[in-house]
Amino acid sequence: MKSEALIRPPEEIELKLALPGSDPSSLKQRLARTPVLARRQATQLQLHNVYFDTPGQLLRRKRAALRLRRTGSAAKPEWLQTLKTGARSDSALSQRGEWETPVPGEKLALQALQATPWSRIDPDGSVFRALAPCFVTSFERTSWTVRKRDGTVIEMSLDIGKIIAGNKNTPLCELELELVAGQPAALFDMAQQIARHIAVMPENLSKSERGYALAQDALNAPLHAQPASLTSDIPLAGAAQRVLREMFCQFTVNLNALRNSDDPEVVHQARVGWRRFRSACRLFKPAFAADAPPSWQPLQALLAFMGELRDLDVARTETLPPIASAYTAGDARREEKWQAMTQALVHATTLQRKAVRYALEAPAVGAALLTITQWLEAWPEMPGAGDARLGPKESLRRWARRRIVRQHDRLKIALRNVDSPESQHRVRILAKRMRYGIEALRPLLPGRRAQRWHQQATDLQTSIGAARDVMQAAALVAKLDVDRGLVEFLRGVAAGRASSTQAGRP
Repeated sequence: MKSEALIRPPEEIELKLALPGSDPSSLKQRLARTPVLARRQATQLQLHNVYFDTPGQLLRRKRAALRLRRTGSAAKPEWLQTLKTGARSDSALSQRGEWETPVPGEKLALQALQATPWSRIDPDGSVFRALAPCFVTSFERTSWTVRKRDGTVIEMSLDIGKIIAGNKNTPLCELELELVAGQPAALFDMAQQIARHIAVMPENLSKSERGYALAQDALNAPLHAQPASLTSDIPLAGAAQRVLREMFCQFTVNLNALRNSDDPEVVHQARVGWRRFRSACRLFKPAFAADAPPSWQPLQALLAFMGELRDLDVARTETLPPIASAYTAGDARREEKWQAMTQALVHATTLQRKAVRYALEAPAVGAALLTITQWLEAWPEMPGAGDARLGPKESLRRWARRRIVRQHDRLKIALRNVDSPESQHRVRILAKRMRYGIEALRPLLPGRRAQRWHQQATDLQTSIGAARDVMQAAALVAKLDVDRGLVEFLRGVAAGRASSTQAGRP
């Protein structure tokens, strides 16, 4: 429930925004001063929500959420029961069914679910009988209603509080823009107006998804690739949207996790998501027609900082530990020098992680992420994107095979000359593109050939990458205040690895 004066549609259309780096205590005042909200009266509510599921989390698996919400005063509480269905977690823009019904008290009411799709989830009532509380959200909601001359109505809500699961809790601070009347594009327009004054980021995960993650000790865990499901009857534009949306989701979810997690795998998976996304933009370029991807120039500083952080993480946790004994060889003085180098790397990594988090707070970064999110949601329906058609005798499956064969041919040509670091880097880039392309289009590709080419691309990427990692580690250590003899040792190892790298051929 947000504003009872507004009639809610059965479908909730909402844009969720994280607020990186913002001080929750000043957010209300800062938002109230933005031009889009100036002179608009805010309302405030204390909301306490209890989410229910079965022990096996059947509702979560069916992408549904059921909660009880308490509003009003402690002396006279009011209760609402809400069922939400069909939620996606691959975009900050969510469109889902929502059925909200007043109930007498702090107890689920089966009767309140009669006019909802609950019967499809629970035809015999066994699911309802198995429901139990699994986590709680408790927060203060400050809401503004924005009405425009064209009839658009948007309710903007700032939620500040916490999510609680057992004896665990995590802060909650987010902005929700809900479309009451009008077109979804209006949500992005308003979000961009906010982004000019306050740093925002697309938030793919709902409160309920974060509640489940908290309960399972998986909050801010790295999100790995989850390639989209494709069939040959999907239009080219629809396939491109499905693939790109999953990849961009991997990028943004890990970016949000990076704000609070020091796990090296989080920044790694964020970079993987971005590389997959860029590679797929190249792969699906014919589907874009006139609607090319938005510029990601505002993200360049952030991406560079993330690359430097990843290099430090790899050197510190993967590349250098296996060769420590070759340097120290049981010598106490050398062990001291190695330990000093390790501490210097830890310090450099800590500083670099702070730089990445600071970059996430740049308003231009959030604005760029919002622009890409909107493009992914809208471009298949835009003029121009609809002009992207397969040939009269070409299915999506045939198109996919043709694109991967083209990538394979380019890799074969590049492999004819791999006698320099530059040419090896070129091969590694092309191997990555082919690997990501095969993973994205695998359901449409011949099984054995796809598996063979994918393995060859992975092997090339791994072998060339391993040599590159040693060279990079030596370069990073050379910038630190460490023993020069140790630096020369690492340079020697790097030179030996580079000379012995043999690129395989598909």
